[in-house]
Amino acid sequence: MKVLVVYASAGAGHLKAAEAISAHLKRSRPDCRSENIDILRYTNPAFRASYNTYSFLVKYAPSLWRLGFLITAFRALRPFTRPLARLISRLSARKFSEFLLKENPDCVISTHFLPSEITARLKACGEIRSRVITVITDFGVHPFWINAGTDLYVVASDVTRQKLIAEGIPGDLISALGIPVNDKFLGAFRKDELSKKFNLRERQCTALLVTGSFGIGPIEKIVDALSGAVQMLVVCARNKKLFARLQRKNYPGVRVFGFVDNIQELMAVSQIIITKPGGLSIAESLVMELFPIFIAPIPGQETENARILSSYGLGICTDDIAAIKGAVLTLCAQPEKLESALKIIRQLKKPNATKDICDAVC
Repeated sequence: MKVLVVYASAGAGHLKAAEAISAHLKRSRPDCRSENIDILRYTNPAFRASYNTYSFLVKYAPSLWRLGFLITAFRALRPFTRPLARLISRLSARKFSEFLLKENPDCVISTHFLPSEITARLKACGEIRSRVITVITDFGVHPFWINAGTDLYVVASDVTRQKLIAEGIPGDLISALGIPVNDKFLGAFRKDELSKKFNLRERQCTALLVTGSFGIGPIEKIVDALSGAVQMLVVCARNKKLFARLQRKNYPGVRVFGFVDNIQELMAVSQIIITKPGGLSIAESLVMELFPIFIAPIPGQETENARILSSYGLGICTDDIAAIKGAVLTLCAQPEKLESALKIIRQLKKPNATKDICDAVC
């Protein structure tokens, strides 16, 4: 069985979801020949360049990004925006269409709306017979994810499922299996050993602060406010300037990291995570049973993610430093609040999402 797992290299979440699925297929389904594909490699240079503006917009012009998101999501404008977007995608991704026709896979799994759109159109037109599975990597649903010809929508939660049904998608085409996370988050962790490894006091509350792939958010201000009050693990990812500044300050009780490949260990010794509300970040945090405090959400998809988590009674979304500090100190001082949140987390988390998606494929 030939399976293509297709993503777009715009933001880290789509790639991480694709890698999780492909890695699990290769480990557990030797009869499945899976391959990861970045659709942007099969688009023209101008279109690729337009996608590369994503990081610039969310960093420096979030209001402009929000406007574009709202215009393309607004129901009254969809008769104009959807055909135009589909035409641009079709013309720009001709090489990807040709690639699909040549490869003729048994199944195409998309973790980004662009390959979903192209693949579903070919399926609806009868040009391919592949099974088309769309894995929506946020808790909300932008209309670009919805395409005739899709055989299965995999969504993050029951709320997400109801949003698709409200858009006219039959319920039997939707499975709330969750957002796929890497199997490394499912391991058994020795918190005592990890506490020693990271020089932490095992019984003391620990907050994990993660910048996200774009290094956005008031990270330094949060560390300034919380250092000395709680133990902190701070991941600067690829933000080298931030890493250097925090290292120079030598905060008491704060461990600072650059890019890490063991984030699951840092999560395992923490009780609270302060991060952006990306779909993958939320899914990983839920699996690791961390209370989420969301900062610097990207307007549109991430603000909707935070809103949906809040509808379940979970999480805080704010960039107010005093509010963040107050929330962390309250949670650390009143463990019963953390325990109450854990009950919600255990209802929401879907640790078997990756396995369940692969089972649905094969």
